[in-house]
Amino acid sequence: MDLQTLKDCELFIANKKAVKKVFPWDGGLIHTCCAGIYSSKGISVDTRILAECRSMLKSGTTVFSNFRSTVSAPLISLLATGENPSLTLNNAFQIYKALKKQLHGSVYLPLTSTVIAQSANSVDFDRIVSRTGHIYSLMKSKHPFLTSGEDNAMCALMALSDKTDDILLDDMEECYRILKKQFFSSNAVQSLSHVLALCDGAPADKCNRTVRLFKILKESGRKYGTDYELASLGVLAMSNADFNEIAALMTEIDAWLSKQKGFGVMSPVSKRQRLMYAGILAGRKYIDETSIQITSVNSTMSMIIAQQAAICACAAAGAASAASSGAH
Repeated sequence: MDLQTLKDCELFIANKKAVKKVFPWDGGLIHTCCAGIYSSKGISVDTRILAECRSMLKSGTTVFSNFRSTVSAPLISLLATGENPSLTLNNAFQIYKALKKQLHGSVYLPLTSTVIAQSANSVDFDRIVSRTGHIYSLMKSKHPFLTSGEDNAMCALMALSDKTDDILLDDMEECYRILKKQFFSSNAVQSLSHVLALCDGAPADKCNRTVRLFKILKESGRKYGTDYELASLGVLAMSNADFNEIAALMTEIDAWLSKQKGFGVMSPVSKRQRLMYAGILAGRKYIDETSIQITSVNSTMSMIIAQQAAICACAAAGAASAASSGAH
């Protein structure tokens, strides 16, 4: 492992510990998710700013607000990594109200609102909100039982794209058709197809790249997750780097993480989730403005946000599953 990657890994562990100090009552999956949000940007947690963002969110919402749901800590982390958390949160509140008129309220809608607030100019908010709702309705018409609140954030990223709605939908559908032959989970395949639709290139080529990276990892002894983790793999597969090199680095990072507290045998973070974070950390080396195959979204940061939305969904699903198990 090269020195910079080791530093990124150590930053990830340090961020997880720092997040736990601010959110002591949240579980390990949430702490890991928040650490991933910081580390995907190469930022150290400032516990003072993170606590201030938590207080801002609490003072601006009621106890039953979706902003205080399962994804509240990751949402607060997103705010804390931005340039103007107070302005972003106020804009997110307004965007949330507008989105509720088009989409059903859910724990994912605040995340969608924050994505728009962070990524769009304020003069474009109304247009982006309207387009987000339209793209969601198109998705829903194609996959009525698959499309849900979990897809809202990706709809927002697509609404920020220069591609037309028809081009995005056709790309998604073709990717979904190809990938469904490879992976069992329809929900995971749909999320992955959303990520790939944001990238330039023929659907078949983008899908083949993702499947090839998945198989190379499997051949190296690391089976990548086929649930919520898949969307993150799609981001990494769009890198121009050699896939064998990516897989080798992910294997090294995964082995290193397995020796850290909170990532071993008895950890709430599964092996497949750990490998997903290994991919995110590897992405620090391979996903940049010169290597990512994307020109239709504002910047590589949009793909990082897509990755963050994916790990938020993964954390929310894991936390919900843990809560359900505890209820029994």
